[in-house]
Amino acid sequence: MLWAPALATGSVTVYGRLNTSIEYSHASTATDGTGSGSVVRLNNNRSVFGLRGEEDLGGALKAVWQVESALSLDSGQGQIASRNSRIGLQGGHGLLFLGHWHTPYTEATMGYDPYYPTTAGYMALMGNGSASSTDNVENTSAFDRRQKNIVQYRSPRWAGVSLWLGWGLPEEKATVARNPALYSVAAVYERGPLNATLAWERHQHYQAAGRNDDALKAGLAWQLLPGTRLAGVVEHLHYRTDTGDLQRNAYYVSLVQQVGAGSVRVGVAYAANGTGSSTDTIGFFRSGAQTHATQFTVGYDYPLSRRTALYAYYSRIDNAANAVYDFAINDLGIHAGADPQTFALGLRHTF
Repeated sequence: MLWAPALATGSVTVYGRLNTSIEYSHASTATDGTGSGSVVRLNNNRSVFGLRGEEDLGGALKAVWQVESALSLDSGQGQIASRNSRIGLQGGHGLLFLGHWHTPYTEATMGYDPYYPTTAGYMALMGNGSASSTDNVENTSAFDRRQKNIVQYRSPRWAGVSLWLGWGLPEEKATVARNPALYSVAAVYERGPLNATLAWERHQHYQAAGRNDDALKAGLAWQLLPGTRLAGVVEHLHYRTDTGDLQRNAYYVSLVQQVGAGSVRVGVAYAANGTGSSTDTIGFFRSGAQTHATQFTVGYDYPLSRRTALYAYYSRIDNAANAVYDFAINDLGIHAGADPQTFALGLRHTF
């Protein structure tokens, strides 16, 4: 979780995050001459309201549950249980739960990005987009996803290492012939100032019957000093479509450095040219020359209290002539070669 719980009543905890920003967003002229113009907008950065709790079942076993709902402060919209929600059992052998939750692949590194989940989040280049709530047929491109109908297991920690397993059940087999499913694995090491992970995910028959998409990434985060944190991720995506294979490497580094009462936060991502024989565009990328992109984000987070903070950031994606990368959240709908950018001033409160 990226926020702190509060207000416990018996075995129930009420928690949440209210996060919104005023943004000025603009995209440069695309390769084909199309101009996107600019817009001033009030963006909701995935505000949430949640309840969670547990019940002692005797011995070392307990029942755990969580219901997390989306709130949109900008539009007044929301939906119950549309975010991480589950019921499960936890004991000496680990945690087993059922529900609607981030995949192990997603959750293993999302804390490495100080701008997750905002317009500036690394999901524009890493993971190939963001699926806030999806199943095996609603979104077939993003590897940054919250999966419906998922069963997960989290092992106890051995010498700092825990194993996370996820299975997105093939419920869509009744409606589509290709029998899609999801399998997600992450090995996570956490000890002292060091966090490291190796994660893999397979999307079975997402693009075509009998063909699987795979993602593999390695990440490392290191708390160098009390006020300095470095993180990095390397990722390889491989899609198998009706027209052939599509592959791409991507890289991400971030720095959080305390300066005064607040912290400077920097993130840089690079997505290499897509390769392979596929003529499809999957999510934000395609194969060929001049399909690479770089994203740079810099900002400052200033705490007004332990729970409330002001923040500002600037984020820009520099697309090569044939690249179509856009912000994964609050996108601008660009054409190839256009460079989306945004400046945000926001307020965040956790409870």
